[in-house]
Amino acid sequence: MAVTTTSPASQTLSRGIRILEVLADARTPLTIDEIALRLGVHRSIAYRLLRTLEDHGLVVRDAAGAVALGARMAALAAGVAHDLQAEALPELTAIANELGMTCFLAVLDGAECITLASVEPRHAVASVAQRPGARHPVTVGAPGKVILAQLRSVDWPADVSPALREAIALTERRGYGTSHDEVIPTVQSVAVPLVLRGQRPAAIAVVHVAADLNDAAIAARLQHSASVIREALDG
Repeated sequence: MAVTTTSPASQTLSRGIRILEVLADARTPLTIDEIALRLGVHRSIAYRLLRTLEDHGLVVRDAAGAVALGARMAALAAGVAHDLQAEALPELTAIANELGMTCFLAVLDGAECITLASVEPRHAVASVAQRPGARHPVTVGAPGKVILAQLRSVDWPADVSPALREAIALTERRGYGTSHDEVIPTVQSVAVPLVLRGQRPAAIAVVHVAADLNDAAIAARLQHSASVIREALDG
């Protein structure tokens, strides 16, 4: 009888990746003690992991010793779906500055929605930050509804509620999704699908606190850019 064995996962590698995720989610640099607490490990373990990440330029420490993601992370991120990001960035920038809202590109990653690229408006008095690498369950937020609408229902996560099913159906009918207070309190979002051959389900979205434009008008602007990106990539 054949015996199937699997190699044990690397705990060290897993912890190192977790540090990068913690730093990506943080709004400000974190101390080593804060990182150790969030990982649930001793400070000495966190320190050794950070030293390795620092050697590779993936994290940096300021004069006070606080840790943030390093420039090398940006270079690595730019290599993910490079053509998609290259075509999307000019459109995201145009939307952000025209509407005065943060505009971003999101894709499906497992059961989560992850931001690949984001642009904040140049002259807005205040804007909502949506950093590349930010992620949340695909079952919340406007981009999540748009992405789920591109999938067969059998491929949805098991925790899709009846209310969310109705919201996805509405998203399909009108061609855009909306959310209010789902991912970040007081923040609203509008998203449209970006359907590309051979690519993961994606969405272009904006986030804002308040706007003079209604959701349909915002969606129309997003749909125009989605068409531009799709034509550039699919020909």
